[in-house]
Amino acid sequence: MNQNILSKYNYWKSNLTNEKELLKELELISKDENKLEDAFYRELSFGTAGLRGVIGVGTNRMNIFTVRRATQGLANYLKTRFKSGDLRVAISYDSRIKSTEFAKATAEVLAGNGIEVFIYKQLMPTPCCSYAVRELKCAAGINITASHNPSQYNGYKVYGSDGCQITEEAANEITKQIESVDPFTNITKVDFKAGFKAEKIKYVPKKIEDEFIETVKKESVLGNEKVNKNVKIVYTPLHGTGLVPVTRVLKEMGYTNVYVVKEQKKPDGNFTTCPYPNPEIKEAMQRGILAALKRKADLLIATDPDCDRVGIAVKDGDDFRLLSGNQTGVLLLNYILELRALNHTLPEDPYFVKSIVTTSMAEDVAKSYKVTTKNVLTGFKYIGDAIKSLEDKRKEKSFILGFEESYGYLSGTYVRDKDAVNGSLLIAEMFSYYKTKGISLIDKLNELYAKFGFYLDKVDSYTFEGASGFEKMNKIMSSLRSPDLKLGQFKIAETTDYQKGVDSLPKANIMKFVLDNGSSIIIRPSGTEPKIKVYYSIKVDNEENAKTLYSSLKRLVEEKL
Repeated sequence: MNQNILSKYNYWKSNLTNEKELLKELELISKDENKLEDAFYRELSFGTAGLRGVIGVGTNRMNIFTVRRATQGLANYLKTRFKSGDLRVAISYDSRIKSTEFAKATAEVLAGNGIEVFIYKQLMPTPCCSYAVRELKCAAGINITASHNPSQYNGYKVYGSDGCQITEEAANEITKQIESVDPFTNITKVDFKAGFKAEKIKYVPKKIEDEFIETVKKESVLGNEKVNKNVKIVYTPLHGTGLVPVTRVLKEMGYTNVYVVKEQKKPDGNFTTCPYPNPEIKEAMQRGILAALKRKADLLIATDPDCDRVGIAVKDGDDFRLLSGNQTGVLLLNYILELRALNHTLPEDPYFVKSIVTTSMAEDVAKSYKVTTKNVLTGFKYIGDAIKSLEDKRKEKSFILGFEESYGYLSGTYVRDKDAVNGSLLIAEMFSYYKTKGISLIDKLNELYAKFGFYLDKVDSYTFEGASGFEKMNKIMSSLRSPDLKLGQFKIAETTDYQKGVDSLPKANIMKFVLDNGSSIIIRPSGTEPKIKVYYSIKVDNEENAKTLYSSLKRLVEEKL
């Protein structure tokens, strides 16, 4: 056994005297060298997405001590950057296991450090944290969530005073502060109830929740268009935070024929009916599809646990067809531009923002409306940064839409993160608009393919667990930088290494390969999971040829991985 790991294990064991649950788990993993190593081989890394990891005991796990340590480091950082009168932090949390406990622990440490805390009274979508930060003029925001990860995960996402996820520079500074904190000996905290009684901890005012809903409703682009809002919609929050805000927005905007999937209605951190609560995955959508078929509905909308991603399935013959994040995003972009052009509400210098791994078809759609496309790195924080940049130039009204292939959409500047409440409303609106005209979303998508060409965009993920997996991912990314790299019969026409800095973007561990047939492949490690992700973008004359080409490329890439 590695002596460093053994030393950490013994230190935790001696300090967990009053933590029966963690002590019991510590005892169990001590009998399995691999599990013990994975729990202690590193500190849970803190980056621009904050913390994210498996719930459990150890330095590489999400637990009450790693949360307190991160919060103490954040508190130390904030106190060096803000005046005492400006030290306020907003906290939100989702339905995951330990989310409420971690949120309260976070509040206790912040309050103990003299920082005023505003915490939501109940679970709340991720965008509500970004919204509260700006409305309450906070120095930072913290959201306890692991987004769409499996149930064994939880996370700790940090926002800056601008409502954006923190910058890399801020993350590095906070990391330095965290590294100086011992999770057992130098944490300053107050009891939650005592902090609340002393008014160091307060609930986010109800008016902030109401104002968020009203702001989302203003993102409607229908104008004076009359549409049939009585379309049958099935909605599932996938056991998460979306139930109240999504159904409320839809109802207040006139969509009253909405059925919520009963088995997935209530918050459940175990995600009993969908072990991987991701609207990208057909298994997660299956209960919703069955409910939609039974009720003869026209549209299924699903939001992930923290309600920042939204996926849809639409009636296609006798079954339902899941649309990808790229397909839904292209449809939304075209719909918004079509309606805003019709209603003469397009600004003089319109901007559309997408990540580099999002379909190029969206650029074609934007160009057809004379809209500028800005490409940013993967992660919605970079779209948030682009919005902030427009706002700094007093051009925030020129922002039309931001979206990522990973089912994240935002049409307004009221938050700095993707918003599935906003996305759900626009999807319902878009669906009802075209259905009133006798056009299905499949019809509309095929119409766009006929106009701009057929695009096949695919994402594959490969998991590398534990210390050995982490090392293997690093070796794979290094091997992809070899000047002798080949992909079988396909000639690599252009290679882009984003680690060198490209187009004024921050440096990132991402490789892009453009083939001589015009197809592109982007490979990057996930920032939140032990995975390498591969993005394929193929544009050919028809779907059959695209699928054949994709299969060939996938086989060759897997050989490299």
